Amino acid sequence: MMNHVDRFHAALAVLAGHGHIKQRLMKAYEDNLAEINEDELPIASKQLFADVRRQMHSVTPLNGEGPICASVRKMSVAEASECAASIVTLFREVARVQDDTQVSLTLTDSDEVRVPPFLVKSV
Repeated sequence: MMNHVDRFHAALAVLAGHGHIKQRLMKAYEDNLAEINEDELPIASKQLFADVRRQMHSVTPLNGEGPICASVRKMSVAEASECAASIVTLFREVARVQDDTQVSLTLTDSDEVRVPPFLVKSV
């Protein structure tokens, strides 16, 4: 399973691609973000993601179309652009939190740094 940063990154790649903003938004969300549970996201991102999810499921579908397709179809171009911008903001936040939790490798006094002999400069 892809982690959330990878999912948001994949969604951004779709949003930055070719086509109408509504088509890109629909594909980015359906293919990469629809399966994310907002409770798995960082606290700062939960509400914004819940808002995006609500926007993407705001319209009752007609004639076999899904709720995402119906919701995006009813959005104006400006609303679709704002929703896409929210996804960019979410990516930034999720990536920032992941970077903050990365384990850094530091040497302690007990660790010995050995320089290979071929790297030692002769005088």
